[in-house]
Amino acid sequence: MLHKFLASLFPALRGLALWLVAAGIAGVLAGCAGLPPRTPEPPTLSIAASPSTALGRAAASLDTAAHDGLSSIRPLVEASFALDARFELMRRAQASLDVQTYQLGNDKTGRLLLRELRNAARRGVRVRLLLDDFYTTGMDRLLLGLAAEPNAEVRLFNPFVNARDHSATRWLEFFGDFRRLNHRMHNKLFVADGAMAIAGGRNLADEYFLRSEDANFIDFELLMAGPVVPEAARIFDTYWNSEVVYPLQRVASAGASGTPEALKSEFEAATSAVHAPAPAALQGTDVMGDPPLGVQLADIGRMKWMRADAHAAADSPNKALGILASPAESLAARFHEMTATARSDVVVISPYFIPGDEGMARIREGRARGVRISVITNSLADSDEPLVNINYNRYRVDMLKLGVNLYEVSTQQLKRNRQLRSLLKKARGRLHAKLALVDREWVLLGSMNLDPRSARLNTEFGVRVRSFELTQALLYAYQLDDIEGVYRVVLMPDGENVQWIGTGDVDNEVLDSEPDSSLLTRLQLLLFSWFVPTDQL
Repeated sequence: MLHKFLASLFPALRGLALWLVAAGIAGVLAGCAGLPPRTPEPPTLSIAASPSTALGRAAASLDTAAHDGLSSIRPLVEASFALDARFELMRRAQASLDVQTYQLGNDKTGRLLLRELRNAARRGVRVRLLLDDFYTTGMDRLLLGLAAEPNAEVRLFNPFVNARDHSATRWLEFFGDFRRLNHRMHNKLFVADGAMAIAGGRNLADEYFLRSEDANFIDFELLMAGPVVPEAARIFDTYWNSEVVYPLQRVASAGASGTPEALKSEFEAATSAVHAPAPAALQGTDVMGDPPLGVQLADIGRMKWMRADAHAAADSPNKALGILASPAESLAARFHEMTATARSDVVVISPYFIPGDEGMARIREGRARGVRISVITNSLADSDEPLVNINYNRYRVDMLKLGVNLYEVSTQQLKRNRQLRSLLKKARGRLHAKLALVDREWVLLGSMNLDPRSARLNTEFGVRVRSFELTQALLYAYQLDDIEGVYRVVLMPDGENVQWIGTGDVDNEVLDSEPDSSLLTRLQLLLFSWFVPTDQL
């Protein structure tokens, strides 16, 4: 995340007059207004699933063996089906919608989702929207337009306070209050009527649903019903009522000018079909053979989801204060504890992967026990966090010497697949899914990357699922037994350097340097990496 700050800081500063920059620096360094004092408020809690709602009845219909403790799950591999599932849940909700995300795009997808939340609020549905505040620059009035609805509330995690509508002044505040603002909420969770939930890696923006013309992400989420949903809802409540979360109106005073009616009017225009066009209607079934959620909900007696033991977990929101009762309570620690039990194989899918010394020790221990370990991550050219990739590169040779199978996702390779080429069009393709498959029995999924930032700085949300059926479905969906769309990374004959071997129909392609990246780019990134500590990545 920090390299994005550095990359975008300089263009933002160039766009301001010199005197404004100087004044901003002076103001921030002199000590701008801090967070407003908190006022004691009674906690707001989730609304439990009920047979009085259509979604509650649908969720209950999935429980064919009452009180067996299992949840019902459906993998959302394809972006279009994942977006459509949200629309269906928002349009069918009758009691509550709880949405938590790291990024809500100020784009056609983000605005369309905001409009659906507004429509639900006007039907009498209680809407709670919890956003991390890093990506909300210039969005205060839009969000206030939603919050102006009687049944809707917007809260911000660890918010910025000063000159919120300008990127440059936000950067200045970030560096002026680095210790606090460097902690972000990376969680992603969507709960409808306390009955169904979506969790995984997708943020709520164009590029996470294959709607960007520049670059799109390959991601994964899980649609859930049953006992795992109230677990997830309780986690949402913990964040919603935490001391690091503030009502939008408390920190967005500069954007609050105007009456609620004026804010609603602006919201109406900003989320109209001109600015928030709907995606094309879905046709047929997804890669798993499942129809859209709306088709299933129209005939709940025939809904067929997987049944599995599933449990939700998350970091404490107090992680943003640098407070954890015990390191063992972190989501990263639980993840490593789970993978340490592997008996035969572990498949890790992570867009950002920096094992560090501790991770390398765990890999050595696993390989010593005969565990087959495979890692799939982004190539340097196709990572939106190239500094992370530079740090990952430092461990490649050692991992390969230990016998780890390494694969790097490449746009060039992805587009050799006809289906992916059609979906990506001219845009780049990047990995964003966060998954681990353990012994083809357990699936670990959620928002957590395998890097120091996720482990130590950001808060994360995850789900642990015990299901051979789900692991087999994911092996099929992502072609993990015969991977395409990637380069296989191997040791050169000298045993000290690496090569990239194409997969699929170009498995004879061999490269001796980073695919699709220039020497100048690699040198620039290496130089940047000297100034950005690994624990910030």
